[in-house]
Amino acid sequence: MAESELSALRARAARGDRDAVDELIQLAGELGDLAELRRLADAGNATATDQLIEVAGEQGNMAELRRLADAGNRTAADQLIELATERGDLAELRRMAANGDGTAAEQLAELTGE
Repeated sequence: MAESELSALRARAARGDRDAVDELIQLAGELGDLAELRRLADAGNATATDQLIEVAGEQGNMAELRRLADAGNRTAADQLIELATERGDLAELRRMAANGDGTAAEQLAELTGE
């Protein structure tokens, strides 16, 4: 998609065109465009948030998942725990457990006996 077409799509979405918003989310997901998904998610679009979590997980982007999880998104927290577990990132699991995440604490205990 050319930049001019993308700009037109963004303009339609900004005017409240639901089809344009949906198309923009789908396109951003396909392209792995975290910035576009983040912009839409931060504007309150739940579908964009879901897509952002999915793409961040696929890309292994722990920073983005952490940002969303720390803001209270449970799906992002679960994805972050899964990714941290796969990577053996005990520090991340400890951080989450220390912040009160019971699932992270359970996973940490399972991995380390802590």
